[in-house]
Amino acid sequence: MAQLVPAANFEPSSSPAEATAAKADVLYLRSLLGEHADFPKPGIVFLDIFPIFRSPFALETLFTHLMHHITTVTLPANKINKIDVVVGLDARGFLLGPPLALRLHAAFVPVRKQGKLPGEVVKASYEKEYGTDIFEMQSHSIAPGQSVIVIDDLIATGGSAKAAGELVALQGSSVLEYLFIVGLPFLKGADKLDAPAYWMVEGD
Repeated sequence: MAQLVPAANFEPSSSPAEATAAKADVLYLRSLLGEHADFPKPGIVFLDIFPIFRSPFALETLFTHLMHHITTVTLPANKINKIDVVVGLDARGFLLGPPLALRLHAAFVPVRKQGKLPGEVVKASYEKEYGTDIFEMQSHSIAPGQSVIVIDDLIATGGSAKAAGELVALQGSSVLEYLFIVGLPFLKGADKLDAPAYWMVEGD
């Protein structure tokens, strides 16, 4: 069984009551994550976020928690009052990004694998276990200087999130924070990123 614990980068809240509520959210969502041994290959325990999507209450808890983090940590840390763009990574970031963007009154911009987007695109490559893959973003989908956050379900080695950050930079902006449900900090993926990373649950 994978060990799932509240994330080590779990931020202190402004009050004991808020801290207790936030940790309760994390523990509840953690209890719903499915674990699948030897998937997608032997030796890997796959952490499945889809049980959260089968419960409207759990899904509301997830987005409420993320909104609380953004409004109490991300925005104050960057001395701004609004997120302009939420970038979601192919493919689970497409499930998380649009609802979060809607709550933030922000735009949603997808990052897709090569050849999936029409029109002019910018490209960034990243290393995978068996070679190199390429991410793309539609050109001019982010205006220079806009405030951007990136969201995905999991950070492992950090290659895909790093590529997303490079795509944002190619548009003349920069990422304020990377958000994930699950983090695997022993792989040190966050060390590759150009902005802080926040995840709710840690796995080993």
